[in-house]
Amino acid sequence: MPAFEVVGGNKLHGEIIPQGAKNEALQILAAVLLTPETVTIHHIPDIIDVNILINLLADMGVTVQRLSRHSCSFTAANVNTDYLSSEAFRNKGGKLRGSVMLAGAMLGRYKKAYLPKPGGDKIGRRRLDTHVIGFEKLGASYVYQEKLGCFELSAPQLKGAFMLLDEPSVTGTANIIMAAVLAEGTTSIYNAACEPYIQQLCKMLNRMGARITGIGSNLLQIEGVDALCGTEHMLLPDMIEVGSFIGLAAMTQSALTIKGAGVQHLGVIPEKFQQLGIHLEIKGDDIIIPEQDVYEIQTYLDGGILTIYDHPWPGFTPDLLSIVLVVAIQARGSVLVHQKMFESRLFFVDKLIDMGAQIILCDPHRATVIGLARKNKLKGITMSSPDIRAGQALLIAALSAEGTSIIQNIEQIDRGYQYIDERLRHIGAQIRRIE
Repeated sequence: MPAFEVVGGNKLHGEIIPQGAKNEALQILAAVLLTPETVTIHHIPDIIDVNILINLLADMGVTVQRLSRHSCSFTAANVNTDYLSSEAFRNKGGKLRGSVMLAGAMLGRYKKAYLPKPGGDKIGRRRLDTHVIGFEKLGASYVYQEKLGCFELSAPQLKGAFMLLDEPSVTGTANIIMAAVLAEGTTSIYNAACEPYIQQLCKMLNRMGARITGIGSNLLQIEGVDALCGTEHMLLPDMIEVGSFIGLAAMTQSALTIKGAGVQHLGVIPEKFQQLGIHLEIKGDDIIIPEQDVYEIQTYLDGGILTIYDHPWPGFTPDLLSIVLVVAIQARGSVLVHQKMFESRLFFVDKLIDMGAQIILCDPHRATVIGLARKNKLKGITMSSPDIRAGQALLIAALSAEGTSIIQNIEQIDRGYQYIDERLRHIGAQIRRIE
């Protein structure tokens, strides 16, 4: 198995461009199943999770044409609807969370679908209740195939309904939207997720002929239509990469420019890193992070220790809490990191403690970081990446550390970050793949 060998302690410099958004790509790719006409998608990240989903679409009979490294056209005119019930699909689809998104599109267009047990990161329980209950309210019924580990869904005809989601699940909202656009009548989704990626999905579907209003709010109204047509779509820059690069610049005391950061879609991300004391300048659609020796964590007005926690959009994304935790290691001051949504995402802190960080893991959801303020450097160690986001956080720690680190299980990092070692070398990092 490959690993990263990282020689830390070097300042980086230059410009870096974020890839297309992974989480948006998984939704948009599933939506190509809603029409027999051609859908062309640009700025597709060349990463394991996205490529697995593209291969799944091809296995289902979708005609896939690679226009360039990051652009593809998809024509779902002759879809094999039985493929989703096959062992081949379960084996491949079980490798990534995004495969569950195929269910909404298949149910909407073909009135039957299979919802496999979610794959992807081992970061805690990721339930499917929101998806299944939403489909039921649209008129679908399901049977859980215990031996196969999947839900078999079917509906003679989907009909619009009002639903109040028990949680603003991003994937659940996306799945229900894709089922509802071809349903009969009007669907109202209250407490819907309203992340930029959901907004992007809705805008693309409207260009295809859907009738969705309330985009950007937590109340979506969907008037069903008979059919959808083809379109062209550009993915947003990946906000998680943008946040990771801000943290990387701070930890390595580097001057970096993030080009084409998609600033208007970042929400509170820049503000949260500024609360850690990181200076940054927004110039057009670029973010400029100057070289900074020490950054000081803000406190609350009453002097209380800052708490940074995840929350559904427009709150702070849980995917960046691992980065925040690592960046706080060399800050002046303390911060409580509260990971509310997943119970296993903080379990990589033992590796950071081995590197010399001062972190108290309070429980599976909370960790207190006491910043070193550059008085001590982290030291390189051998470690393993447990999930995509923790893997990137460990990589940032290794790049800031003194000496050499070995990061194993880097397939987890490759699942979410394209050619990350090549791109980091271009800005001065000493990183290479080894066996």
